[in-house]
Amino acid sequence: MAELSLFEDMARLSDDAILAILASRSADEIRALPYDWALHGRPDQREPEGCARIWLMMAGRGFGKTRAGAEWVRGIAEADGAARIALVGASLHEARHVMVEGASGVLAVSPWWSRPAWNPALRRLVWKSGAQAEIFGAGPERLRGPAFSHAWADEIAKWPMGEAAWDNLQFALRMGDAPRVLATTTPRPVPLVRRLVALDGQGVTLTRGRTADNRANLPAAFLDAMTRSYAGTRLGRQELDGELLMDVEGALWTRGLIETCRVRHVPVAADGGAALRRVVVGVDPPAGTLSGQGGDACGIVVAGVGGDGLAYVVADASVEGLGPEGWARAVADAAAAYGADRVVAEANNGGAMVDSVLRAVDAGLPVKLVHAARGKSARAEPVAALYQSGRAWHRGAFPALEDEMCGLVRGGGYEGPGRSPDRADALVWALSELMLGKRGGAPRVRGV
Repeated sequence: MAELSLFEDMARLSDDAILAILASRSADEIRALPYDWALHGRPDQREPEGCARIWLMMAGRGFGKTRAGAEWVRGIAEADGAARIALVGASLHEARHVMVEGASGVLAVSPWWSRPAWNPALRRLVWKSGAQAEIFGAGPERLRGPAFSHAWADEIAKWPMGEAAWDNLQFALRMGDAPRVLATTTPRPVPLVRRLVALDGQGVTLTRGRTADNRANLPAAFLDAMTRSYAGTRLGRQELDGELLMDVEGALWTRGLIETCRVRHVPVAADGGAALRRVVVGVDPPAGTLSGQGGDACGIVVAGVGGDGLAYVVADASVEGLGPEGWARAVADAAAAYGADRVVAEANNGGAMVDSVLRAVDAGLPVKLVHAARGKSARAEPVAALYQSGRAWHRGAFPALEDEMCGLVRGGGYEGPGRSPDRADALVWALSELMLGKRGGAPRVRGV
């Protein structure tokens, strides 16, 4: 059980003992008591002694992570007039409405006599000490350029481009003698969270916690309802107990399954011929195909059928942030590099324009347009069955692709990195073309 705050300990005292403590305090000290974090904060909500440069607080819902983050920022700003602090939320909206203006945000935890001036238009807080804080959404490019001495990164497991945004934030922490960052999050097995947890004790100080640790500040009815509904379930262990569960419940692929379907080399054909007798490139074009602007990632996955009749994924050539010509060139390059006899591209978001974009960079590209009649997870289920039956293999490792595969949930939904499983969708198109044809609910296709 978590240690209590000093305030919670005091609440156990008799009325006479509490009155005696208050009688020993001045009027100003009594006025400050509601804002005294050393009094109200539990030990697991306060920065550990000897804390590393990165403090990761990973805990269940309602643990008090937001309050801890806001108090950490307040303490720094009041003590160091030179502090320049980045407040980074999953979105700019969350940074403002949770981290600054929320019930446990910076403004709420600050006493009226030292509350910072808040300028929403400039997205900036300024304290009387001279310290300043600026809010950001977790977009990687938003964090390129500014410099800070401290940062509070909230709900990092929700950041749509978590690792890229985090890396740019680290480059921005270059002011002062000892830059520091506090990351607060409910655990999810996304790459950034796994990466930081793995560094515990090696530049990262990890604080773990459960919803129940904060029961003194939560309604008993809420705790009882959550316990009855979710105790012991995978969701409950993650959202209430703060556990990092590496496999998503109901995922079509588990990391263990993919690991058993990994080889170093595609077996050479028994007749001594080419290892792959047919190769296709699956393509999931970015949503911005028609805009002419760089959109989301373009999933590009190369797979082939070996002489043994099994499917082998041989490359993840996906690209991000490129305009139509850029991602189309990446598709053509992948097709040329692996001698593909077919490029299978989803056309739901671009129609014939997808074909035009691809042929503009290579008129001879063998394109087949496919149209998704069902959701991503439904289309992926028969492909996942190929792995379960030992008919699909990975030649080598494809971390970004595999993270997305493990985020696709049976029955619909996606709980992996990024907003959309573009790489995994490209894999589904490629393996459906190679191994499923018109069987098993394969995609409806139109040859071009």
